[in-house]
Amino acid sequence: MDSNISRWLLPVGTLIAALALWQLSVAIWHIKPFSLPSPIAIGERMWEQRDRLLAQSGSTLRLALKGIGLGIALGVLSAILFHLIPVVRAALSPIIIITQNIPLIALGPLLIIWFGFGLTPKLVLLALVCYFPIAWSMLAGLGQADANLREYLAMIGASRLTVLRRLELPASLPYFFSGLKITATYSITAAIVAEWLGASEGIGYYLVLKSKGYDTTSVFAAIVCIVGMALAFYGIAALLERLVVRWRPAGREEGAR
Repeated sequence: MDSNISRWLLPVGTLIAALALWQLSVAIWHIKPFSLPSPIAIGERMWEQRDRLLAQSGSTLRLALKGIGLGIALGVLSAILFHLIPVVRAALSPIIIITQNIPLIALGPLLIIWFGFGLTPKLVLLALVCYFPIAWSMLAGLGQADANLREYLAMIGASRLTVLRRLELPASLPYFFSGLKITATYSITAAIVAEWLGASEGIGYYLVLKSKGYDTTSVFAAIVCIVGMALAFYGIAALLERLVVRWRPAGREEGAR
């Protein structure tokens, strides 16, 4: 318990010190809220607009969850397909890698031209962002199954699908969750970009609206909400990993610290 507490005390203490230094700097140099609002002013604004911020954040969360679900489904299916049929992987990998190097801000307008201003372009954008970490992490994990166990299953006449189900999929779970934690944080950023491109609700829409009105304090309030959602998504992914991957030896995590 002591080690767990000490592990949390340092980052929390550093964050509190940074906020205190920020508040003190604003007070000493009389920085105007238009340029840099103080943490207290941001907190007060968040409290004043709590209902609206909660509603807009909820809209963004729903969009992000839909994108994560679609990205996970496509990522897992394609990882299994690429693992079972290497020719398909060799044929499609360059195209997938190219799509991942197209900036979201450039891809978004194209999706709007192709699919309009509805939900579809937003989901496509989110799925593309969430897909890659899941697919490539899990694909790496599928190839890391124990060679001795693989040989044993081959000796007793196990089918290819049995090897996949009994050995390779369980072995890929730690890699899957590594990709999921990356995807969890990316999904919020992608949802914000999607809302920038065209939306009537969501924290991204709120952010654009307040920035156009030069309301810097509200912009910071929106940023705090975005960071909070990303951290919450990451925490949920990490918790799911602990609940699902229980067979991982405890000593491995201890040694990694």
